[in-house]
Amino acid sequence: MKKFYGMITILFVIYGFIMSYYLFQTKQALPSAYVGSPADPSTFMTSQQLQTATIYSRIKDFLFFMGVPWEWGIYLLILGFGLSTAFYVFSKKIHKRSLFLQAIVYVFLLSLVVFLLQYPLKYYSYKVSRDYGISVQTFASWFWDQGKSFFVDLVLTIPMVWLLYTIIRKSPKKWWLWFWLISIPLTIMLYFIQPVIIDPIFNDFQSLQNQELKRDILALAKRADIPADQVYQVNMSKKTTAMNAYVTGIGSNARIVLWDTTLKKLNKDEILFIMAHEMGHYVYHHIYWMLFGSIIASFFLFYFVYRLVHLVIGRFGQFWGIESVSDLNSLPVFLLLLSLITFIVSPIENTFSRYSEQAADEYAIQLTQNPDAAIRSFQKLTIDSLTEPNPPELVKVFLYTHPTMVERLYTISNETKQIEKQHSEEKTKE
Repeated sequence: MKKFYGMITILFVIYGFIMSYYLFQTKQALPSAYVGSPADPSTFMTSQQLQTATIYSRIKDFLFFMGVPWEWGIYLLILGFGLSTAFYVFSKKIHKRSLFLQAIVYVFLLSLVVFLLQYPLKYYSYKVSRDYGISVQTFASWFWDQGKSFFVDLVLTIPMVWLLYTIIRKSPKKWWLWFWLISIPLTIMLYFIQPVIIDPIFNDFQSLQNQELKRDILALAKRADIPADQVYQVNMSKKTTAMNAYVTGIGSNARIVLWDTTLKKLNKDEILFIMAHEMGHYVYHHIYWMLFGSIIASFFLFYFVYRLVHLVIGRFGQFWGIESVSDLNSLPVFLLLLSLITFIVSPIENTFSRYSEQAADEYAIQLTQNPDAAIRSFQKLTIDSLTEPNPPELVKVFLYTHPTMVERLYTISNETKQIEKQHSEEKTKE
């Protein structure tokens, strides 16, 4: 085991050097077709702005690529140092028979150790955002958000862990299937309650205050056949200078949300394009497709975990003090495998997400017939949020749920040409 952990440490250090070289030494060339177009960063960014956005983005990318294997290392450390078994023994002393009470104690202790070991990277990420002016959140406010996230995760995780191990003990060979079936209504419920219960824990939501803009947005929604009567804004300016808008929730709890920073920094026609983009997600039922996709993906995820967890515990269980998959101290193995598989398949998920975002962009252009506003809004988002317009390919594959900014701008500029051609043909006919 010493050799195993020594090898893992060496591989982590080598990986860090490789990623550092790749991210900070690689220069991503702009495709020749983009040069001179609205997608060319030199046409809307100064060299200083581009350099700052690139450095900031690469630092955040590096923290992501180091944070993922560090999470795996945390689980291996917890297992290797016997902490998982110690937590399990302690939880059984609290109550010998109640699995639910044992789950409360065990999950709390495990989550606390994981939180403490992940804290340095999270804090450094926060500090980088502060240093570059993206975050304006005080340390006390940021740490309070971290604390709230910790306890919200506990409330959601403890029942799931209790349910998982209850099913494993009752059905050792089919637990993955039963757990998947039970997870379906729970996943749907989470989608439903997130906008009205979870999100307000972290941010203040209210009805859009600008009544003229609200009328214009609702008129746009009417043209899109969306039965909307409310638009929400969230007070993010006390935390960040970045801009954003999104659609969340399902059914009657579906919401279109604008950050107040977006309201302050974009013109009305630019905001209407952003809103039309979010309406595109609604019209194309992207949220429901995402829900359906997560349910299908979880089926295969649980099956692969089921196949692998027995192999891993059979090979290393005696070194970690794990006697059976049905014991709570096997949880870090489950979490490790879930994280590994999720990371491996994330490029597939991101590809589908980028496709839906591109479809929403195209819908917004058709609805507003204002590609110029689309170009201006994305250019402002790039500059203001310090987004690297043309990131390295590996970053795009693993991090980008949206097309890169140069891709979005180039596509929109082509749409502009098509619209201008269409208008020209209509005038010719007249």
